[in-house]
Amino acid sequence: MAILEQVWQFCQRQFLCVIASVLFYTSIPLPHLPDLKFQRVALFAPAIGLLIGAILGLLDMLFDYLGISALTQSVLIVIIWIGITGGLHLDGAMDTADGLAVTDPQRRLEVMADSATGAFGVMAALAILLIKMAALTDISQNRFFLLMVACGWGRWGQQLAIFQYPYLKSTGKGAFHKQAIRHQMDLLPSWVLLLGFTLLTLAFNQGNFLLVLFTLIIGNIISFIVPAWFNHKLGGHTGDTYGAVVEWTEALFLCCMSSLT
Repeated sequence: MAILEQVWQFCQRQFLCVIASVLFYTSIPLPHLPDLKFQRVALFAPAIGLLIGAILGLLDMLFDYLGISALTQSVLIVIIWIGITGGLHLDGAMDTADGLAVTDPQRRLEVMADSATGAFGVMAALAILLIKMAALTDISQNRFFLLMVACGWGRWGQQLAIFQYPYLKSTGKGAFHKQAIRHQMDLLPSWVLLLGFTLLTLAFNQGNFLLVLFTLIIGNIISFIVPAWFNHKLGGHTGDTYGAVVEWTEALFLCCMSSLT
């Protein structure tokens, strides 16, 4: 009985962490349960990414069933994408772009913390959204699958940024992310989840072998390169750059996959 009770308590804690992660990373309406703790939400980010991608994929299938044109369908998906995430990561990408536009490295964090959006932030947002829209328009097959893995790899890139590189601020939402992922083993469950989900597609369609192979290769490469680039430019990461990693990894991943489908 003691073992069953421990298992039940563990499941309860994990369930509360998942609910907290959904509330933190999305605008999906869920009841705010008592005893929610947000300190470990970063551990569940890729799983939440798969959830977001699944919702987008289902809506994409609905739009396709309704006969909506490919371009309009892709635009609607990207708009809903922003809505589901509440613009959380896109806002970080915009702030990061404004900071990188400053030539004085000492002022970059100050500019990124400013709530006002500059011209470079707007341009970065437009670039990300246009890349996603164009890539999705060019992707005619496996859209459900690619939307899910794009959201998953984007957030695994975020986890890599959290673990591998220093956090540049003493406070902020990104600070407790840094505390949540402190060891390589903290990255493994999400990577195994993405690997398992990707390989699962082979069970339904053996002809997808090359797609699965390129998905794993491109997903891993971009997830490593994007956070490394921001670290090179800034000397570390902040909560804003974590969001920028998610957005740019998603966009570049879809861009690469558009040439293979």
